[in-house]
Amino acid sequence: MPTRLSVNLNKIALIRNSRDTTIPSVVEAAITCIANGAQGITVHPRPDMRHIRPSDVYDLAELLSKDEYQHIEFNIEGNPYAGAQDNGYPGFMKLVEDVGADQCTLVPDDPRQLTSDHGWDLTGESNQLNPIVEALQQKNIRVSLFMDPIEKQIELAAYLGVNRIEFYTGPYADNFGKQDLDLVLAAFVTSGKFAQTLGLGINAGHDLNLENLTTFCTEVPDVAEVSIGHAIITDALRMGLGPTVQKYREILDQIA
Repeated sequence: MPTRLSVNLNKIALIRNSRDTTIPSVVEAAITCIANGAQGITVHPRPDMRHIRPSDVYDLAELLSKDEYQHIEFNIEGNPYAGAQDNGYPGFMKLVEDVGADQCTLVPDDPRQLTSDHGWDLTGESNQLNPIVEALQQKNIRVSLFMDPIEKQIELAAYLGVNRIEFYTGPYADNFGKQDLDLVLAAFVTSGKFAQTLGLGINAGHDLNLENLTTFCTEVPDVAEVSIGHAIITDALRMGLGPTVQKYREILDQIA
């Protein structure tokens, strides 16, 4: 099966939020991405609402509930410990449960982080995450954990009973074209194979782009899905959003 493409729309919302306006529309961007081959839509609503807002999550859920979009997966990323805020943020878990996302990717990000930059350290977190994972799965929401390529941590993820892991691919992207690439990539390949022996599906995301996507998805076995946002929106500035999504899909389809 070809690796599926889920487009992260955070940067669309970030541009909109720079003005008191509704332009560009997150929903219209989702429609454009889907029309050009995206198989999923990803959002990461943070408590400070710097980009995706709760209203975006509800609007996208309404869009994707329509008959013509039943084949499109809605993936919501975020920290499950992020609670309700005075600014109108209802709490991450409430958002996910309200809309019944197809997949929930749990990320250990701190509100002060510019972007997600590490996977879970489950050594001291498993007991706290266990009821969260169970609550999501009881609502038929696939659960994925944002992870580094560390076999001990992946083993703990399997013990938690999650469905998938999403590799944090920042280190791979940082080393692409550099001397240490083979060493860095080997860790993802080995950890990916290990994850599969434990019955875990593999997703990947963070700084994957037109240059490095082919190598990663060719070398790491059976990547089910990539979530890409920053690079797609950046490439769209010169190529247009529709053609950009088509290009990423072409890359993934050729790998298969």
